[in-house]
Amino acid sequence: MRRFSAEYLEHTRRGMWDDGRDALADLDLPSRERVLDVGCGTGELTRVLAAEADAAGDADATVIGVDADRDLLGVAREESDGRIGYLAGDATRLPVADDAVDLAVCQALLINLPDPTAAVRELARVSEDLVAAVEPDNADVRVASTVDAEERLEREAREAYVAGVDTDVALGDRVREAFGAAGLVDVRTRRYVHEKRTEPPYAEAALRSAARKASGAGLADHREELVAATSEAAYDDLRGRWREMGREVVDAIGAEEYERAEYVPFDVTVGRVASGG
Repeated sequence: MRRFSAEYLEHTRRGMWDDGRDALADLDLPSRERVLDVGCGTGELTRVLAAEADAAGDADATVIGVDADRDLLGVAREESDGRIGYLAGDATRLPVADDAVDLAVCQALLINLPDPTAAVRELARVSEDLVAAVEPDNADVRVASTVDAEERLEREAREAYVAGVDTDVALGDRVREAFGAAGLVDVRTRRYVHEKRTEPPYAEAALRSAARKASGAGLADHREELVAATSEAAYDDLRGRWREMGREVVDAIGAEEYERAEYVPFDVTVGRVASGG
């Protein structure tokens, strides 16, 4: 399984559930009593699940996050108010008994695994009712920016990343196939688009993101995948153009003239454990 820093997860998942949680409607959270968030990372979705259970008036609902990275779990525990439990464990060998929960869910987990179906089977093993996956389609991300070079370079880097990464980061309909292969029934998928906007007045996270563009640090996070798809020379060339673009972004922010919109499509797939399965 691929590993990520807490900073990277905060950047990619920032604000995803702030504007609305309609995408979670098919999880039927008001009726859930025992929820497991697999590959929870720093706990963004875990906290949302707990909040939705509270909003439904079910104070007795149990919500647990599981992740293989103990450092990320440490961050998740710091952000939690103590109502959520966290366990260390691999998504394909969960430290949870059969039928222990009534909802097993994951966010941006399957795209980072070499065998997504193996993880779905494990989610189905521990759930007595529903399994759900919230997975982005990284090949279909779109960016609009007031800095002319940003959209072009983002697209160039994204295409190379998708080609060079060693897992399928654009699963799309193949999530449904994994659910079917795991024996789940009544499988259905809905697509949503998460919009991230940057505009004046700029949040601290936007300033950090601009600084990382200007230094090339953001691109360097994916150096291995980009080199695998292209070459060392091509990566160095892209990084030079990326840093130049980042300096333009920093200047535009200083003049309060920078605006950016990123559209990230994601699919919410749910399926039920077959009776007697």
